[in-house]
Amino acid sequence: MSVTTTDARAVHEAGVQRLLDSYRAIPATATVRLSKPTSNLFRTREHSAAPGLDTSGLTGVIAVDAEARTADVSGMCTYADLVSATLPHGLSPLVVPQLKTITLGGAVTGLGIESASFRNGLPHESVLELDILTGAGEILTADRDRHADLFGCFPNSYGTLGYSVRLKIELEPVHPFVALRHLRFDSLPDLVATMERIIATRGHDGLPVDYLDGVVFSASESYLCLGLRTAAPGPVSDYTGRDIYYRSIQDRAEDRLTIADYLWRWDTDWFWCSRAFGAQHPVVRRWWPRRYRRSSFYWKLIGYDQRFGIADRIEKHHGRPPRERVVQDVEVPIEQCAPFLDWFLANVPIEPIWLCPLQLRDGASWPLYPLRPQRNYVNIGFWSSVPAGPTPGHTNRLIEAKVAELDGHKSLYSESFFSPEEFDQLYGGEAYRTVKKTYDPQSRLLDLYAKAVQGR
Repeated sequence: MSVTTTDARAVHEAGVQRLLDSYRAIPATATVRLSKPTSNLFRTREHSAAPGLDTSGLTGVIAVDAEARTADVSGMCTYADLVSATLPHGLSPLVVPQLKTITLGGAVTGLGIESASFRNGLPHESVLELDILTGAGEILTADRDRHADLFGCFPNSYGTLGYSVRLKIELEPVHPFVALRHLRFDSLPDLVATMERIIATRGHDGLPVDYLDGVVFSASESYLCLGLRTAAPGPVSDYTGRDIYYRSIQDRAEDRLTIADYLWRWDTDWFWCSRAFGAQHPVVRRWWPRRYRRSSFYWKLIGYDQRFGIADRIEKHHGRPPRERVVQDVEVPIEQCAPFLDWFLANVPIEPIWLCPLQLRDGASWPLYPLRPQRNYVNIGFWSSVPAGPTPGHTNRLIEAKVAELDGHKSLYSESFFSPEEFDQLYGGEAYRTVKKTYDPQSRLLDLYAKAVQGR
């Protein structure tokens, strides 16, 4: 059992005080925002001249209780730091989002997902309690009993109901290694049918399945990636150097990784998005410093592109039209997965596509992202760009309409184009407004529609 150290608690308490001091320094007429150097959001935001909230002292792990299988962390603690603290105890968070710089607070207020989600749901479902700085400047402890309305509406609120200061979450046992099996399919309906059987039985061909995701390269080439926690020693692969993880799925029917390398298998190449920067070219990769083969560095390159319009300038130089960014994750009911993929492959020139099945863990209702309990969904992720259409956001709007037609939802970390009425229907509407009035009566924080759709 690891208990809270005096130093860790003192650092956290000092960080809380700096946070409160920074809140009080923001003019009453200014919108309260975070001041943070990194982000995993892909939507443009208005620049604010007002100072932001100082979260610099809220980045640490406060305590890991190995016996109770819980962790106390500050709101801006990254999953990379938390995993580094829990793995020595043979534990990990129930769901570890794919990128190292995602924070616990960010994954809860903005949702997150990974290959354990078919059995463990979404990250906010393993939160036992959290301290929230509300728009009224109060720090409240919320759980299923205390401030239950705020606790229930916090997931998918993106900082518009408050900011996580501290979270207490559940952990689960892990083994030192993950054994992988890559199942190839020539038919998307066959892949989905196999996925459904694995979710129902938690196994395949007589072996347990602890982790499950997949990759679609084309309508006739797709894979399910099955992971089994194991303590058996043996050789392991390394995809932080010359080899590229997602290509190994096509080349190897079986594989093994350390648990740490498995949890961060997608970070080195930002799934497959590093190819946009040339990082997968063998010659470039040989000289690309290993410390810069990670999602946080690629995000900086994206930031430069957004700031200076580099990609559009290159397209113009070559006489090509500008491109529309299509960086989205959507959830559709599993029975609609193959129809959506058929439509997407016929209409959107993006590949590969990531698949990650999920089912809510405990049947609770989460009003701002109302997936149905006891129903299987598939998260479908696609991250690239396409030739710009006749109107701004043309392809993104088509995707939004198709997802809604199939009774699905879209994550709000990237551009959205919903009307206010559509947004209300999909993302909490009256439930959100009621909680907003209660905990942010002066509207010090942005409204969710203004932040997610209007880019304020």
